[in-house]
Amino acid sequence: MGMILLCTVTVVYCLLGKRLSRTILTAPMVFMALGVGSHQAGLFAGENTEEALHVVAELALILLLFLDAARIDLTALRQSHVWPLRMLVLGLPLAWILGTAAIALILPGWPLVFAALAAAILTPTDAALGQAVVSNPAVPERPRRALTVESGLNDGLALPLILALASIGASMIRPDPGTWLWFGAQQVLLGPLAGAAVGWAGGKALIYAKDRDLTGPAYEGVGAIALAGGAYVLAGAIGGNGFIAAFAGGLAFGHRVKRRCPFIYEFTENEGQMLAWGAFLLLGIDAIPEAMAHLGWAEFAAIMASLLITRPVAIWLSLIRTDATPLTRVFFGWFGPRGLATALFAFTAVPQIDGIWGEEILYLALNAVWISVLLHGITAAPGARLYARLIAARGAEAELQPIRGSAVPLPTRQGHAPPHP
Repeated sequence: MGMILLCTVTVVYCLLGKRLSRTILTAPMVFMALGVGSHQAGLFAGENTEEALHVVAELALILLLFLDAARIDLTALRQSHVWPLRMLVLGLPLAWILGTAAIALILPGWPLVFAALAAAILTPTDAALGQAVVSNPAVPERPRRALTVESGLNDGLALPLILALASIGASMIRPDPGTWLWFGAQQVLLGPLAGAAVGWAGGKALIYAKDRDLTGPAYEGVGAIALAGGAYVLAGAIGGNGFIAAFAGGLAFGHRVKRRCPFIYEFTENEGQMLAWGAFLLLGIDAIPEAMAHLGWAEFAAIMASLLITRPVAIWLSLIRTDATPLTRVFFGWFGPRGLATALFAFTAVPQIDGIWGEEILYLALNAVWISVLLHGITAAPGARLYARLIAARGAEAELQPIRGSAVPLPTRQGHAPPHP
């Protein structure tokens, strides 16, 4: 019965997808709610949903880390994208520092290292939850590209910090702290090396094959997925972290192929959507209900501080002395939803930390995800329309300037806008 309902909801949503994209009802909201409802009704009782959740979510995160990073033109990012560069270089660490202070203040019983770890897990944003914003052509192109670039990179940049803090936390509550610190160092150092090697070699091989007409788009996509998996597996084999390797591999691959692999721009709006929807469904079935049962007022306050204070303030400060208007700073500060990366990073970090603190961090992260899915989903479409009207009414602002040397192709509801030369 559960599978019949799932298939029916998926078909109906896809049939109405274009219309629903202009409403407050988003795909993550639909599939997460379907999962929670199915859990309450016992529709998937007896199914091994926990194992399925870890498989689907890990696969989604590996591919999206690799492909989001591969889409970024690093040269154009340095030269033409002051806003996302500032948000990544200044806003990301500021959000973590402010988030750590907020959690330590609101949850005074938490050790500082675990407050810092929770803040780091709550820092990355999820582009999938902001599709109604970044795919809305009424919103000027420059702000949309800034949000797309930031969300494509901040999860991979936050992961080394998360792993390092998890190792420090594990060393505090388990014997032999040197072992855990060495483990964390291997994860953070060997992962990027393995990923960069796989990505660079794979990109070089792809260009070689394309130049000699040995391959085509249908095969390139399969090869890109295999490279992401290869980076993950190689890193694990040598003691590195596979997720960091997937991110580093994507950066190296994208820098090498220079937009000559269309698949990496199309996947996140096609096959990647299916993976993300499946992950949100399984979160709703297996993880969110238990987390909701452990949500207290103090934890709720910490989550709301992350959504309403720490990121908005960090983004505002990071864009000081740029040409971004106050309206755009507020817009960027709010539209930083927490999604799959937050949930998966919590699942990755928690096994290193036995006992109550691991569970507390996991529950906090999972509750932040469903609250963000709800709040950002409800506000995405109307907020984007309001922002577009206000910017248009102001006239020739910096937000309306044309883009030169785009760092990433822009998603639309019909596909990707072509990258600027």
